[in-house]
Amino acid sequence: MANSGMQLLGFSLAFVGFIGSIAATIMVQWKASSYVGDNIITAQAMYQGLWKTCVSQSTGQIQCKVFDSLLQIPGMVQGARGLMVTSIVLCFVSVLVAVVGMRCTTCLEDQPEQKDKVALTGGILFILSGLCGLVATIWYGHRIAKEFYDPFTPTNSKFEFGAALFVGWASSSLLVIGGSFLCCKCGGSDSGRGKGYPSAAHPSQPGRDYV
Repeated sequence: MANSGMQLLGFSLAFVGFIGSIAATIMVQWKASSYVGDNIITAQAMYQGLWKTCVSQSTGQIQCKVFDSLLQIPGMVQGARGLMVTSIVLCFVSVLVAVVGMRCTTCLEDQPEQKDKVALTGGILFILSGLCGLVATIWYGHRIAKEFYDPFTPTNSKFEFGAALFVGWASSSLLVIGGSFLCCKCGGSDSGRGKGYPSAAHPSQPGRDYV
């Protein structure tokens, strides 16, 4: 099929985005302590994620503490948690649906139109998953930047973007791009003129009869 290669490329990109979303969700470096102004104490670095906070000493020792109470977690963290978990669940469902609908697999092989619809559904789910991840990471990053430039935020309490945000941005973008490839239909069924029906012959022009 003409678009099986594009489907395979889209699925590969989306699957890499799926793995990246899982990694970004469990990473602790969603925001990292910033060393600006008079804050020149570099003996330790603080990292905060969606599930725990860690302190890294200059000696290499790392101490982490899981968030104790769900009610004490900031709304930003709770929202990012929900969106990232939703993104991962949608990704998992998308993988199962897309595998069935891809033209390089044997599932629904005798029903090509139904197979294309299943692939389209998988692509849409991948896109929705990527959008959930983008909303979570952009929202979290916006709050970090807002607090960083807030003049009332103490210098020793300022944070910068962590590595998990960049992983989340890249993974979500791959999910959207991969899902878009799965939704594309190149060289599909012919439209307008049905198969097996020859084009209508032009009527002979008057005055040009041949014997």
